[in-house]
Amino acid sequence: MDSDVIVVGAGLAGLAAASELVRLGKTVTVIDQEGEQSLGGQAFWSFGGLFLVDSPEQRRMGIKDSHELAWQDWLGTAQFDRPEDEWPRRWAEAYVDFAAGEKRAWLHSLGVRFFPVVGWAERGGYTAQGHGNSVPRFHITWGTGPGVVAPFAERVRQAERDGKVQFKFRHRVDGLTVTDGAVTGVSGTLLSPDESARGAATTREALGEFEISAEAVVVTSGGIGGNFDLVRKHWPARMGPAPKRLISGVPAHVDGRMLGIAEAAGANLINRDRMWHYTEGIENWDPIWPHHGIRILPGPSSLWLDATGKRLPAPLFPGFDTLGTLEHIMTTGHEYTWFVLTQKILEKEFALSGSEQNPDLTGKDVKLLLKRVLPGAPGPVEAFKKHGADFAVAPTLPELVAKMNGITGEGLLEYETVRAAVEARDAEMDNKFTKDLQVTALRGARNYRGDKLIRVATPHRLLDPKAGPLIGVRLHVLTRKTLGGLQTDLDGRVLRADGSPLPGLFAAGEAAGFGGGGMHGYRSLEGTFLGGCLFSGRQAARGVAA
Repeated sequence: MDSDVIVVGAGLAGLAAASELVRLGKTVTVIDQEGEQSLGGQAFWSFGGLFLVDSPEQRRMGIKDSHELAWQDWLGTAQFDRPEDEWPRRWAEAYVDFAAGEKRAWLHSLGVRFFPVVGWAERGGYTAQGHGNSVPRFHITWGTGPGVVAPFAERVRQAERDGKVQFKFRHRVDGLTVTDGAVTGVSGTLLSPDESARGAATTREALGEFEISAEAVVVTSGGIGGNFDLVRKHWPARMGPAPKRLISGVPAHVDGRMLGIAEAAGANLINRDRMWHYTEGIENWDPIWPHHGIRILPGPSSLWLDATGKRLPAPLFPGFDTLGTLEHIMTTGHEYTWFVLTQKILEKEFALSGSEQNPDLTGKDVKLLLKRVLPGAPGPVEAFKKHGADFAVAPTLPELVAKMNGITGEGLLEYETVRAAVEARDAEMDNKFTKDLQVTALRGARNYRGDKLIRVATPHRLLDPKAGPLIGVRLHVLTRKTLGGLQTDLDGRVLRADGSPLPGLFAAGEAAGFGGGGMHGYRSLEGTFLGGCLFSGRQAARGVAA
């Protein structure tokens, strides 16, 4: 054997698994088809949000949360309804226990720190037992995605120096070795070295082949978000036809290859049609990977219109129900939508997902961070407004609509339709009573001091010239996460179709649907992907050691 355990994938789940395996006395070989510069995988590019329950940060912000409330929200969001959801539900329960229990203290002991203002993602807008977070739970890591990755990467690097870990970069796994019914190693292709920048597409030129053996293999290779063919193949019928045009929130190497390879070796793959894609994607004007898109993390004030200028129905407001909005969009006959907003809303409410789009938080730069409470939009947001292909800016509504039509070249927006939606919404701002649930929601959001401080603009009319100029933003479907995956038990053991463990094979992270083959069910409460990688990676490592 080359080592006790092989970990396939050097992303966050793989690093969490490897660091825990070393702590438990195992030697580890970490294999990845990308180069050393991509250590940390998708997590490096993330905003660093983590789902925590009843945290000190929440309590300091006046938020009353509890395990019971979080579990009610999770069940209302996941809507588990399939026989194969038995293990995903067990994983969900274990994860909520983790998020309400040792998660924060464990991460804090590793040096992870959090931005003091807790974000309120996926607000739902339905009943108390429906989808969404009842309270803010989105904890932004100080250092964003790189800040989450760093302590685990450092520990695995130290283990490498100690001779307990070896990295095999540019090694693409093409098959699992099965001996007498048990997985005993991997084989694949040695790829040509490629020093392209982190995230950029790399060559697949082959230099040779390799075989590596071990007592166990842990698959932490991620999902399918960078593989549009697989996304469309497994697109859920309940959300209408798959979009013809997609932009990607993940690098091209997030290709889903290992899922098929594990399935060919006898693993059970479940919930393939459960996915998490965003509806607020914009084309990156300075792309790193192919079809590179960025998600707008919107506050609740922008007016959301479909491609023809009709307002999206309640409660499909910015930041409320990602997949509910996606399902509606795919019934309209068009794959894009629009935000209409003011400069005042842009400055207060627009944040961009991604570590590279938040240099203040990522670089732990307090002086730069303080500018967020001053007039003006963050630099990366203004850069998109200036350079982005999806942004239209104008002093008046007729000029704005003309520029929006110019972006698409389709002329679908009729000025009178847009004017009616904007003026009707503005009329609701003139008194404290309203039947407009979005206006009620944004006024209610400002009761939370975190939203009032840095997230939700003072309510105002869109046509107020003092709040201008007016801005229109075209929004695309942005691929991101795979919610289904390899079915696992709570020890991370990959199961066969008959429910029995496939000896020697374990899985964690997105490849395992973040636990069990889909612990999120149909939807996410957000901040649960990085945490799912950490928890499932640690669980799989303990399962191997056991």
